[in-house]
Amino acid sequence: MSPEPVAAHRGMRIRVRLFAGLRERVGMGENELELPEGARARDVWDVLELGSEPAGLAYAVNRQYVDRDHGLEDGDELAIIPPVSGGAFRLVDGPIDVQAVLQEVETDEAGAIASFVGTVRARSRDREVVQLEYEAYEGMAEEVMAQLGAALKVKYDLCEVAITHRVGQVEVGEASVAIAVSAPHRQDALAACAEAIHTLKNTVPLWKKEVYEGGEEWIGRGS
Repeated sequence: MSPEPVAAHRGMRIRVRLFAGLRERVGMGENELELPEGARARDVWDVLELGSEPAGLAYAVNRQYVDRDHGLEDGDELAIIPPVSGGAFRLVDGPIDVQAVLQEVETDEAGAIASFVGTVRARSRDREVVQLEYEAYEGMAEEVMAQLGAALKVKYDLCEVAITHRVGQVEVGEASVAIAVSAPHRQDALAACAEAIHTLKNTVPLWKKEVYEGGEEWIGRGS
């Protein structure tokens, strides 16, 4: 009797993307890996041989966040997102150094840097503005900004993201928020920068009061 044929080993290929410190440790931002069928997101960390998995590490498959036990399929793109240090996402009680925000995203891999600077205008809602006052849930606001930056990196082909927002009193003509995004290509930098300010206004726990000549009004969340 002839022996039963041995089933061929089945595998799959996935694209792995790395960011920030992980990219520097591996020496590249993306690579293709061959994994056995049934591999999970967490298995890629072991394949990369980067030591113990740090707390706060996040995984995204095909630009959607997943848990570390998510099953992978052939052709998937897996992004491994390191814990955010918070350095590029901050609240400041004083003038924003816009140049410093731009420097946060400078890298040799970038072919474009897009930025947005929101400034206090002298007239709003048909009234003369004296100043704005911003209040934030500090700690949480910076964490949500960091999560926004990580989500943009998953959605677009980006290098770095930085966001700085004012709290306290902001005078007419001063910057209230500065956003910078770097990417290999301008279309990703521009799209991500536009999405950043739109999403920030709707998700980050920041509140704005407009102080007018003869009155004041809270305008809800955002810039």
